[in-house]
Amino acid sequence: MRNTNPAAGHPLQAKIPDFSMFGLADAAEAIRAGEFTAEAYATALLQQARRLADLNSFITVNEDAVLEAARDADKTRSAGTEAPLLGVPLGVKDSYLTAGLPTSLGLGTLARFTPREDADAVRAIKDAGAIVFGKNNLVEMSYGLTGHNERYGQAKNPHARDHVTGGSSSGSAASVAAGIVPASLGGDTVGSIRVPASFCGVVGFKPTTGRWPRRGVAPISHTLDTTGAFTRSVKDCILVDQVVTGERAEEPSDLRYNLKGIRLAFAPRQFLDLVDSEVEARFREVIRRLQDAGAEIIEIDLGGDFNALVQTATWGIFAHETMGAISEFLRLHDIPVTFEAIYESLKPQLRQAWGHVVLPGGAGATSAEDYQRALNVSRPEIQNRLNKAFVAQGALAILQPTTPCTAPLIEEQATVHIAGQEVSYLALANHTVSASSVGLPGISLPIGVSRAGLPIGLEIDGPLESDPGLLDLARQIERALGAQATPN
Repeated sequence: MRNTNPAAGHPLQAKIPDFSMFGLADAAEAIRAGEFTAEAYATALLQQARRLADLNSFITVNEDAVLEAARDADKTRSAGTEAPLLGVPLGVKDSYLTAGLPTSLGLGTLARFTPREDADAVRAIKDAGAIVFGKNNLVEMSYGLTGHNERYGQAKNPHARDHVTGGSSSGSAASVAAGIVPASLGGDTVGSIRVPASFCGVVGFKPTTGRWPRRGVAPISHTLDTTGAFTRSVKDCILVDQVVTGERAEEPSDLRYNLKGIRLAFAPRQFLDLVDSEVEARFREVIRRLQDAGAEIIEIDLGGDFNALVQTATWGIFAHETMGAISEFLRLHDIPVTFEAIYESLKPQLRQAWGHVVLPGGAGATSAEDYQRALNVSRPEIQNRLNKAFVAQGALAILQPTTPCTAPLIEEQATVHIAGQEVSYLALANHTVSASSVGLPGISLPIGVSRAGLPIGLEIDGPLESDPGLLDLARQIERALGAQATPN
């Protein structure tokens, strides 16, 4: 078996039609209908991967294995077998275990580690006929929001290569935005799907925490971690959700352009306080368009201390659980490295951060008492305030800009500028962390681009366990707003 980087040459030279912007559902349907073969589609996507290798969106692509799997899918189809994703290649974040395909977790020390098993979510898409196209680049151990990886290179934004993709699921978002794959699996703890989805102009879905299987995916926090997906439309996201959860998809509601009778909330005091003017202007324009389409938009106030409550509780849980979660994962899956070895191999900035907040005794480490307070006091209070919007005021969802700014320049990713202020890159998750704090489902939709051509995202958060309804609502909003720009 030959593992190759997409930048490498390949003997395939045949002229292949451009399938790069086919959506997931459309590609699957076309293969089932015999409009083109899985092999032709896979070949086209491999060519796209080689052409856009400079994006650093993949760490590993086994071209020969992809083509062999595509040929097998074509034989399966010829035999009369149908599956929802038959013959369609998907990207997989390199934090997911993949049998027979290296899984690095973003670390050089695991560059040659090849698991014997698939993560449960990977097994689900394979059982549905999908092909694992390759392993997407990511921030080391999924610990970051910009897309920088010292060993495998900075993932680059397809809309502007001098700008970040967002992270930690950086390559997953970039590869979908660039048309290399129609969908990719990612992971989200405080925003690692929704932030890069916003920056790269794709759909990014974080299910209710625990709804999607997490077994076989490198963790950060068992309280906050969520697996999820990137696609180029909500329709495709619904398909992946159905495959991974095994839930039968409900018939979509009448996809009305007027959204009549739909009540939606937004909290300007909490989510428009530190936002670039261009992002706020686009968000308010979307609010007006949704009102014109018949939605009832209500303003809510979650409390002057809401953001501080969310930030303190969530980041405290995040860091406090990291060491234990990773150590258990390594043990359960016989991964040939220790937590201590991982710590020593981290890039300097990340090693310093772990020493400060992750290691016991670090100056910024969360105490056991503060951790329990975050779990048992702060989280219930956050949920109670959000319930006032969902229950007391009848809102189906809360809206906000997914990120407070568009994608920063790569050279300015350590500290970013938002609304004229220089702040830590952690502020990129200011709007996504609230849903993560209590496990709400959230989805980011592209809603246009800035004057510089950089995508802007809309975050839609629903109540716990409302995932099917949230996805249906997102599809209605997507229809009402119309198609958004994609990279050249």
